[in-house]
Amino acid sequence: FQNINLCFYRGLMPKTLDGQITMEKTPSYFVTKEAAARIYAMSKDAKLIVVVRDPVTRAISDYTQTLSKKPDIPSFENLAFKNRTTGLIDTSWSAIQIGIYAKHLENWLLYFPMGQILFVSGERLISDPAGELGKVQDFLGLKRIITDKHFYFNKTKGFPCLKKPEGSSKPHCLGKTKGRTHPNIDPEVVQRLRDFYRPFNMKFYQMTGQNFGWDN
Repeated sequence: FQNINLCFYRGLMPKTLDGQITMEKTPSYFVTKEAAARIYAMSKDAKLIVVVRDPVTRAISDYTQTLSKKPDIPSFENLAFKNRTTGLIDTSWSAIQIGIYAKHLENWLLYFPMGQILFVSGERLISDPAGELGKVQDFLGLKRIITDKHFYFNKTKGFPCLKKPEGSSKPHCLGKTKGRTHPNIDPEVVQRLRDFYRPFNMKFYQMTGQNFGWDN
């Protein structure tokens, strides 16, 4: 049964030549409990790259995206709390649950050693894209080809854009679904969420050996 699964997953991947690296992505892998075991069954030597950002900002961004598709959904505050008065956070809401990174990482570490997982800072990917992608290239065993000269900052989107080689098409910037203006959230709500995430963030820093600075 395991061999059938292995052939099935590999059959979904594009064919590659020697020296090429196959990559596949989706935001849901890291938080889907079954994903780690399935990827391990396909390739226990797989290298995993996870982009993480401040879980509070991530939750608000998640809500903003949903709001753009469903304008009639309840307010962020109503979804984030089981009880606003007591400040009890609703951890069953996916926008909140995804940001509990330490919990999800524990599941992955049952199958993969930390040396096969690279965590990329979403904040530094914006402020220093070449630096973060330099770490990615090192992690994959690639020569550092992407540098500062390959990026410029798009003030309208608020994100860096990737310059293409001379003579090719225009630079690649994030699509229209990225960089949306976030709704105004009550500062007290934001602070309660920061207090909620803080112990999980601290544990995540310890597990990864990286301080992402979300609690500064």
